[in-house]
Amino acid sequence: MSGNGTTAGDDPLQTAVWRLRSRACWADAAALLTPVTAGAALQRAALLVERCLYTEQGWEEAEDALRTAEALAHTDDERGAAACERGQLAYASTLHTVRDRADEARAALGRAAALIPPGSPGRALLDFRRGLLAENLTRSPQAARAAYRRAHAGATAHANPLLLSFTWRHLAGLALRDGELAEARHGFAESLRIREELGYLVGTAPALASLADTEPEPEATRLREEARRLFRLLGGVPTWLARQLSLPTPTPDAGAA
Repeated sequence: MSGNGTTAGDDPLQTAVWRLRSRACWADAAALLTPVTAGAALQRAALLVERCLYTEQGWEEAEDALRTAEALAHTDDERGAAACERGQLAYASTLHTVRDRADEARAALGRAAALIPPGSPGRALLDFRRGLLAENLTRSPQAARAAYRRAHAGATAHANPLLLSFTWRHLAGLALRDGELAEARHGFAESLRIREELGYLVGTAPALASLADTEPEPEATRLREEARRLFRLLGGVPTWLARQLSLPTPTPDAGAA
């Protein structure tokens, strides 16, 4: 959940990883990383966990990568980051009804909260993921909004534009649910703007589709058509977007994922 690799002057390896990740090639991106250090192992695990959330595939590979990251983690920050990824994987499994791991997700994110100090860069991502749990598993929009706002403030403080695109999007989703159309439109537009600026292609179609829900015709139709084009271009990823766009879900190419 960082923008590493998106600016000139970044490490060439991180640039390559970012470009592959942003185009839904998580397995290829992970293959560039040798998990011999805690940092590399954690980044590799995070990529494969994200693939599960977007494609509903690769669960065993993500579990293996996560176990490696957990074994190499020695500092509180490293252990906290690994616990945060463990919580996200359990959340994705529950969300996609692969297996109910909601209790595991809550416990893992609770461990992460005990290890990652407030104000640290990793805390913003943790707050965001706790918001996801509150919104989608606990069905507590008030708790979700509070967590997203903490994440938004943290992402702003630590200049994490990609995470900001997620907090804008989810805060806008809650606003839309409450009937706050102008607030929702602004948040979705900000999320889309950031993702387009970063070149985060795999996240652009969902941003287009969400913004379409707040726009009048003919703009809404134009945005949805562009979202459908990108969805097909990426081979039907993210899988869950097919329902929102009323499209059949193509089987993602395992090699491209």
